[in-house]
Amino acid sequence: MSGGGGRGAGGFGTASLVILVLLVAAAGWTYLRLDGNLGVFDADGIARDRPRGTAAGSNVLVIGSDSRAGGNRDLGGGTGRTGRSDTAFLLHVYGDGERAAAVSIPRDALVDIPPCRLPDGSWTAARSRAMFNSAFSVGGTAEGNPACTQNTVEKLTGLRVDHTVVVDFAGFAAMTDAVGGVEVCVPQDVYEGDLDPHRGARGDLLFKKGRQTVSGRQALDYVRVRHGIGDGSDIGRIRRQQAFVAALIEKVRDRGLDPTTLLPLANAATKSLTVDPGLGSVDKLLSFATSLKGIDPQDITFVTMPWRYEGDRVAVVRSEADALWGALREDRAIKGGGAGDGKGGGPKGGGGGGSAGAGPGSGAGVRVSVVNATHVDGLAARASGLLQRHGYTVTRATTAEGRDEGTTVIEFGPGQAGRARTLAGLFPGAFVRGAAEQGISVTLGRDFGSSGSKETAGEVTGATAEATRSADGNPCPGLSYG
Repeated sequence: MSGGGGRGAGGFGTASLVILVLLVAAAGWTYLRLDGNLGVFDADGIARDRPRGTAAGSNVLVIGSDSRAGGNRDLGGGTGRTGRSDTAFLLHVYGDGERAAAVSIPRDALVDIPPCRLPDGSWTAARSRAMFNSAFSVGGTAEGNPACTQNTVEKLTGLRVDHTVVVDFAGFAAMTDAVGGVEVCVPQDVYEGDLDPHRGARGDLLFKKGRQTVSGRQALDYVRVRHGIGDGSDIGRIRRQQAFVAALIEKVRDRGLDPTTLLPLANAATKSLTVDPGLGSVDKLLSFATSLKGIDPQDITFVTMPWRYEGDRVAVVRSEADALWGALREDRAIKGGGAGDGKGGGPKGGGGGGSAGAGPGSGAGVRVSVVNATHVDGLAARASGLLQRHGYTVTRATTAEGRDEGTTVIEFGPGQAGRARTLAGLFPGAFVRGAAEQGISVTLGRDFGSSGSKETAGEVTGATAEATRSADGNPCPGLSYG
């Protein structure tokens, strides 16, 4: 997929905000010294015609900036003088204050960008089917246009964004240093040429295959890499960023919130931030974060906005995305791997969930093709038997010679999203995505061969179009593909 290459490509997930939330709540006194570090963007560019707020829950937009300003220049930030955004998450904090869901919005997603304010005070015309990350570059300034991105997210989701936070590369690198590095999992050897496919040579080895600890510039290289792993897509990179964020949260928790760690981490975090006026002082940040202190890492769920490929761009799967935004608007849980106890919206233990999908036993009348993309013999037959026991009609079961995929992939054609979501309950951890072809296909990876299926799977919420990841998860699963 297009959208930039080299060390400037990519982003770094919600790590900075999530860590900030966890740390400020526990160590507010250290932050009271650091007001001068925060940057505040001009709220005049925020649209006047905005979605209504809701009584339950709050929404925080987190934007990753790769401007070359300041310390970012030495860390391989974006080229040129215009600030760019290559990562954005909408963090929904549930009304009970005990759970959160972070929804990735792919940078290449084709969206409608509403009128946005330029530096001279004029406003642009609305644009349709523009790349999502282009909203941040409206106006051509080095600091970017977070208000335009916020307007775009509100138009896309129908959710009111309560706060917006922009994080730059230099601060992110310093935060990983402050916690002594973060454990990551690399599905294959990665070289310099994988970061920058335009260099014309493979270059030096950056990462060896397997689990390892990274920090600083190396951590940035890990979350930026895109072209050398899996299908080279931004979607695959999002999954690695989500895993990185989860590992960073876990590292902070394991290390403990001692002053030796907290002060440099707090200093790095606040220096990296540009925020809306509602969070424009450390006191305001502290007050907001304190309200979130009941959220444990296992109660933060990461998920990607429902999508499908459209050429070298990403199209929004509208029905699925609308279901996701509707669930968050109503403060309902995203199930299938994360927030709360998986029983639905409201406080933990509450009932109801508004799931749009039936259980995994509802395959009657659904036709599915199966491909074994591993070296494990008999996997297609095994999966076919599983599907048939649940009422599915298997139209084809074959083996793809020469392939050895790590992660099972479920693809669905037009009008099949709900059925694919239900089927995914039989293949926990599968990568689910839209495709142009008709029908539903299952391409089996080693995860199915090693762990088998889940005969009694929990519901996957009607909101999501791919597996969720909890913040206390293993850094390796689901990263071999993409």
